Amino acid sequence: MRIISIANQKGGCGKTTTSINLAAALAANNRKVLLIDLDPQAHATSGLNIKADLSIYNVLSKIAHKKCQLEEIIQNLGENFDIAPSSLILSTLEQELSGEIGRESRLRDILTTFKNNYDYILIDCPPNLGILTINAIRSASEIIIPVEASRFSLEGLSQLTSIVNLVRERLNHEVDFRVLVTNFDSRLQHSFKMLEKIKTDYQNKMFSNIIHVNVKLKEAQNEGLHVFTYDKYCRGAKDYFSLSREIITQEIQPAVQVTEKTLEKRMNEILKETLPKLNEITLKVNAPGAKEVYLAGEFNNWKLDENSRMEQNNGCWSKSLNLNNGKYRYRFVIDGNWTEDPNNPAKQLNPYGAMDSLLEVTK
Repeated sequence: MRIISIANQKGGCGKTTTSINLAAALAANNRKVLLIDLDPQAHATSGLNIKADLSIYNVLSKIAHKKCQLEEIIQNLGENFDIAPSSLILSTLEQELSGEIGRESRLRDILTTFKNNYDYILIDCPPNLGILTINAIRSASEIIIPVEASRFSLEGLSQLTSIVNLVRERLNHEVDFRVLVTNFDSRLQHSFKMLEKIKTDYQNKMFSNIIHVNVKLKEAQNEGLHVFTYDKYCRGAKDYFSLSREIITQEIQPAVQVTEKTLEKRMNEILKETLPKLNEITLKVNAPGAKEVYLAGEFNNWKLDENSRMEQNNGCWSKSLNLNNGKYRYRFVIDGNWTEDPNNPAKQLNPYGAMDSLLEVTK
C-alpha cells in the first residue's frame, strides 16, 4: 500500500483538484483507492457531493462526542474509489492536539492499525503548514506538491520542502517528494519561462506529466463530480490519467534474490510445456536509447513488474507471451512513458481518450 500526501500551503494551486482526479484515475486503472480529506474546509468532500454526519475528526479526536474507527466513516464513490470525508469541526483539532505528546503521529498511528486492502491512500492536506499537514507528511512515504508556473508558487514550494526536511531530521521519517506542475497555460510565454525555472531547481524531483488549464476540471468540481464522470475525453482527464500511469510505473519492485528469478523462469518453462493450447506471441519495439521497457495490457491486468519487463538486443526490446485466442489491448512503457505500438496499425481508442494497440490472437 502506498500512502501519498498532496500538500501545498498556497491556495489555488490545484491541490484538491489533483487529489480528487488522481484518485479517480488510479481507480480507473484497477487500483483500490482511499481519499482522506484532511482539510477542514472539506473541499474534496463537497467537491464530490458527499454529505456526512461523521468525518475524519471523529477518528482523530479523543474528545469527539462520537468516537469512530476509520472504516466506519468511509463512503464509496464508485468502483475502487472510497473517501474518508472531512468537516469544519476538524479545524478545532489543531488546538486539541497542541499539548498532546506524539501529536505529529496521530494519523500515522491510525493508518498503521487500519485493516484494509487499498493499493493507494491519498491525503488531501489543508492549505497551511499546521499540525494536520505535519500529520499527513508523517503518515506518508511520498508527497505530491502541486505548483503553478508562477514566482509565488516557487516561494511556497521552498517553504514546504523545508518542512519535509524538518520532519526527516526531527522525527526520523524518510519521505520523498515530487513536484507536479498544475494550471499550466500553454498560451503564455511566461508559463514556459517559469516551467524552465522549476525544471532547473527540481529537475530530479518533477513528474514528467503536467496538468494544463482546463475549464472542464472546474465545471466537474462545481457539479460535484470527478472529471472522468463529467467529461472523460477532455484535456484535464487525459492529463490526470497520464499522471496516474506515471505513478503506477513506480510500483515496480526489483526481484529480491536471483534464485527467485531462476525459479520464476523455470515455472514459466513448465507452464509452456504443459499448456500447449496457448499461442506464443512475441511483441517488439525499437527503443535504442531506453533504459527499461515494459509490456502492459489486458493480458496482465496492465501491471508493471518483473514479468512484464522486456529484454533488449541492440536497441530492440522484445517480450514473448503465451495467450489464449482473443483480442487484447496493450501498450509499451518506455522509461515511464506509455505509448502505443508504432509497428501495429491496429489501434483502438480507450475510455480516456488515448490509443491502445490491438492484438488479435488466433491459432
